[in-house]
Amino acid sequence: MSNYADDSRFPGPDPYAPLKKLPSFELHSDDFSHGDKLNDIHAAPQHISPHLAWSQLPEGTQSLAITCFDPDAPTAAGYWHWAVFNIPVSVQEVSQGGSVDLAQLPGVTELENDAGTIGYYGPQPPAGHGPHRYLFAVHAVDVSELDITPESTPTVLGFNLYFHSIARSIIWGWYENT
Repeated sequence: MSNYADDSRFPGPDPYAPLKKLPSFELHSDDFSHGDKLNDIHAAPQHISPHLAWSQLPEGTQSLAITCFDPDAPTAAGYWHWAVFNIPVSVQEVSQGGSVDLAQLPGVTELENDAGTIGYYGPQPPAGHGPHRYLFAVHAVDVSELDITPESTPTVLGFNLYFHSIARSIIWGWYENT
């Protein structure tokens, strides 16, 4: 198991390096292990989000956010695959394909990803570009609702999370189209 920021197979930067250091909590997936290749079912064109489960959230957590980011995309800004926020703190996991389930919860908002769709968009790196990392981050948030419009971008969510996250845990996998 390698650290996503220290693996020389991937050309992109560590997108969390310039952010403030936060404590972490337990985060795992039944669908992949930290640093492993993601299953084809989670990639395009299936777009089935992986299972994620967390525990031991810090005191003061009032809501959660989930993001999935590819820092290895051939852009200056990476590629957002998933951004959802205002998840009730009572939610302790998201099942495989749970992007759809989250959207049904009152107050939960899923933003448009960089593919222009709402919800989870599976990995689809350009053929021959090499492996890309997919950083699934669960953020413990200090307010029950972030005041962000549904038309906002994942970058706007990230900006707000900078000021309202009290903990963050990341599990990552990789995918490649040869």
